[in-house]
Amino acid sequence: MKVLITTDTYLPMINGVVTSISNLYKQLKELGHDVRIITLSQKGYDYVDGDVYYLKSFRLHIYPDARVRRPFNSKLINEIIEWSPDIIHSQTEFTTMIDAKSIASKLKIPQIHTYHTMYEDYLQYFLKGKIINRPRAAKLIKLLLNSMDRVIAPTGKVGDVLKEYGVETQVSIVPTGIDLSKFQKPFSEQERNDLREKYGFNKENKVIMYLGRIAKEKNIEEIIDLFKTSCCEDDNYRFLIVGGGPYLNILKDKVNKLNIENKVAFAGMVSPDKVYKYYKTSDIFVTASTSESQGLTYIESLACGCPVLCKYDKCIDGIIIDNKTGFTYDNAEEFNNKLKLINKELLHEMKYNCLEKSNEYSKETFGREVEKIYTELICSKKYVEMAV
Repeated sequence: MKVLITTDTYLPMINGVVTSISNLYKQLKELGHDVRIITLSQKGYDYVDGDVYYLKSFRLHIYPDARVRRPFNSKLINEIIEWSPDIIHSQTEFTTMIDAKSIASKLKIPQIHTYHTMYEDYLQYFLKGKIINRPRAAKLIKLLLNSMDRVIAPTGKVGDVLKEYGVETQVSIVPTGIDLSKFQKPFSEQERNDLREKYGFNKENKVIMYLGRIAKEKNIEEIIDLFKTSCCEDDNYRFLIVGGGPYLNILKDKVNKLNIENKVAFAGMVSPDKVYKYYKTSDIFVTASTSESQGLTYIESLACGCPVLCKYDKCIDGIIIDNKTGFTYDNAEEFNNKLKLINKELLHEMKYNCLEKSNEYSKETFGREVEKIYTELICSKKYVEMAV
């Protein structure tokens, strides 16, 4: 089948949505489908790179990296219409979703949408919530999603929120899958020690790590505060922060003010093909974010055999299991107590639990589940047209 995916964000940007789309694209291609992607160009002009159609856009200064398409017709859109896809899968709720709706209407084909982002957790960062508050966002999302033929939610958490919004379109829960082979690579003890040494850590240090976008909503400041307390009790703790983003300098200033710069290292952005090394170098992955729709970094960490210590959030139900694949906490005391439980014997035992759990989230399973939905919708649409 011919599948058109639309998204406001795609490679070379790196984030959870991009990872999900990239994995879906690759898996659908492996399954033999003809797949093309419409996204926004950061270069100031339209261009095509393989199966990806980049549309001219400009920055929207309501949030870092936000972009919208310039309001005029593009010959690339016309090329897509001539290509005549069988189904459209939109992945973001802004500019390219409008394009997707327009194309679907012209070609009379089904449109499916994946709801990736929990906007109620981000509204305070969009113009400080003064223009778009939670009730307004809920009404907008309800309006958009009720015009879809199907909605995909990556977790039950997201599905429940959409029900609260009043979304009546059928919602299918399909967890995003990852390419497990990228994370289950060999990594020697010497390589581990060398990478630790690069950031001033030794092989005996207990290294906790955050990896992801460095933004306010990720709540990394909370982890830094908790780490400060923990390292006062145990001088062997170290904290590695991997990633880039608009909040990076603020975090660096905070670390300096707390006088823990000799125990905290900032690795910056890391090439995707080297990410697994950082998970495997660390003893445990930590996060205090409750704004995730699924949280692919949790699954990536498990795929590397690295347990997770995280603030409890419904999106991790069934993934992070206490004393099996990691720990959850609700307050500072719980964080500190559970961090103390970590030792070599427990980490060795948890490693195998982590690897086993990660196998449930392969890109192959993800691709097959989405493919089933496509087939169902296309057949249903054709049946309705024949009946009419």
